[in-house]
Amino acid sequence: MDYIKIKFIKGSDHLNSDTARGIAGMFRSISPAFAFSEGLWKPQMDIYETDEEIIIIAEIAGVDKENLGVEINTRAAKIYGDRAEMPRVKNSTYRLAEIQYGKFERILFFPSPIDTDKVVATYLNGLLQIRLAKLPTDKTHRIPIIDG
Repeated sequence: MDYIKIKFIKGSDHLNSDTARGIAGMFRSISPAFAFSEGLWKPQMDIYETDEEIIIIAEIAGVDKENLGVEINTRAAKIYGDRAEMPRVKNSTYRLAEIQYGKFERILFFPSPIDTDKVVATYLNGLLQIRLAKLPTDKTHRIPIIDG
């Protein structure tokens, strides 16, 4: 069985967008002609939840599993990768070219904290599915008080 790389991180410092992506997004909203090549496309995703878990489904057809990464902490997930461009056919006129290539990155914040020890990711037929178990919120932890 092959596994998808999942990196567990503490805190959300590594999940913040950098300034270049922020500027690129600002110009892209004004005009697509100003889009920078890095981070040009964002795959379509669904997130839904049940009482026990949060499920993420990402549509990333054509991305090799080796070029796919997932980073998780208790509050967010970062899904990133790279889709290689297909070679262009010589001596042809393209009438439509909508498939996006290159690097992508999505950062998704969870509606409730998740248990990073109970994460399962599968990739089949171009769909990445990540199942994340929610941390129980009704569980009470007794904290011992020590002499100080």
